Amino acid sequence: MCTVPLLNRVCRESYSEPQAVFQTLKQRGMDLITVTDHDSIDAGESLRHESGFFLSEEVSAVAPSGTRLHVGVYDIQEHHHAEIQRRREDLMSLAAYLGEQKLFFTINHVYSSLTGPRTDGDFALFMRYFPGIEVLNGQMPPLSNRRAAELSAAHGKVGAGGSDAHTLASLGRTYTRVSGARSKREFFDGLRSGQASIHGESGSYWKLTLAVATLALEMMRERPWTLLLSPLFPAVPLVTLANCIREAAFVYRWARPNSSLGHHAAVCEARS
Repeated sequence: MCTVPLLNRVCRESYSEPQAVFQTLKQRGMDLITVTDHDSIDAGESLRHESGFFLSEEVSAVAPSGTRLHVGVYDIQEHHHAEIQRRREDLMSLAAYLGEQKLFFTINHVYSSLTGPRTDGDFALFMRYFPGIEVLNGQMPPLSNRRAAELSAAHGKVGAGGSDAHTLASLGRTYTRVSGARSKREFFDGLRSGQASIHGESGSYWKLTLAVATLALEMMRERPWTLLLSPLFPAVPLVTLANCIREAAFVYRWARPNSSLGHHAAVCEARS
């Protein structure tokens, strides 16, 4: 379910069926496909037999500072999922486990207010314990992605990208490529060694507005009584505009030169 108060009782974050997701991505040229739902691997159950599919998830974790973040964890098994969920309220324990299991993981949309505030200490932990940074998210504004890419390059982190699509329309429009990889193993070997290239589009105001409108229509189709909420529909463009403004302010707060992040932020901005 979505995380917006009140709507979290009636509206989902996605209405796309797993098979529709898989087939759409295949049609758009993807050789390897994964699904990263929030703290769930249920969608992957029906796709396990499909060639080129591997299991992943986006973990809602908590840093020692109390701030929340999303961690992309890739190519996992069921037993990994169970232990990840047990540890996700303790980022240090989670990172230690992922390292022990030699799983590839990233800090996702690092310059986004989506999961709430950040602290200086959070960034220090990201740089020390995370092997990868999501540098191109198909729903995040270009500025957020650009700063994430600069952060990744400045600290020698592996960059990764994905569509973060909640509707079929934007699936596969953003992706990670490892040229010459002939299997999942070769793909991850190339990714870890820095041979990947990230392609596709960032998010935008119009892209976000369309996605929110699509989810609202799907909600009304699934639960006809929510048509009572239709008078609120014209407010969607204003809500998404406010979100874009908030995201821009968050980026400038944490990636501007001479901020409280000191050397970290200065290095990122010096490369602009």
